[in-house]
Amino acid sequence: MINQLKKLAAEKAVEEISSGMIVGLGSGTTIQYAFNKISEKIKNGELKDIMCIPSSANTEREAVRLDIPLISFDEAIQKMGRENKLRKSEVSNPNPKEFSILNSQFLIDVTIDGADEVTVGHPERSEGTNVINLIKGGGGALLREKVLAQASKKNIIVVDESKLSKHLGMKWHVPVEVIQFAVSAEKKYLESLGAKVQQRKNADGSHYITDENNFILDANFGEIINPGELSVLLNQRAGIVEHGLFIGTTSKLICAMSNGKIRIQNAEIRSK
Repeated sequence: MINQLKKLAAEKAVEEISSGMIVGLGSGTTIQYAFNKISEKIKNGELKDIMCIPSSANTEREAVRLDIPLISFDEAIQKMGRENKLRKSEVSNPNPKEFSILNSQFLIDVTIDGADEVTVGHPERSEGTNVINLIKGGGGALLREKVLAQASKKNIIVVDESKLSKHLGMKWHVPVEVIQFAVSAEKKYLESLGAKVQQRKNADGSHYITDENNFILDANFGEIINPGELSVLLNQRAGIVEHGLFIGTTSKLICAMSNGKIRIQNAEIRSK
């Protein structure tokens, strides 16, 4: 039942994609259902002229297997520039700011991704909010996933109910991607913040290496009451390339619930 609900949730996210869009492709088992649906819609002609940016080498291989067309960020910028030039030629007295690609950080129309742990709102605040925060990076693609999230107009996260938490850190450790040179120093720093830290290893005991040739430290902070503050502390360290706290980047959460329903939560975006 839960796999069927995951499939329905992922396919609901794909409804946000229209022809001509640039789409960010996340990673994870639930997102595989979205890949299959995107491929089906391309093959039957329902989706035309879409181009996708993958979040990992594994996602790229899967997209190639399913004949989903891919594009790089450089190619996306060139595509946007050509479209803006065409619009300029069609509009009299255009506003230069309106057409400049340098005035927009959002190269991707919509990204569909998963998450390892999700919180909605702030349980300690009586007024509450609709901010959706995440821990991502269980599959090791957190750096590229955050690049896609920050470059997207809309981020849709698809999960099942088991990923929901009152506080981040209750179910998942925070993956921290570090440069190989600094792994020992950053391990000590994370421990100074109260975390129990393990360097991620492969099944054969060798060091796990990301697509960008970095190491990952999995930091167990326990329940994280203020993930925004922790995110700032991690951002300040030179040896930390990126971390798995995704704060306020989610536009919409689509969750497969154990009661057989699909929960859709629109978010209040706090930061990009």
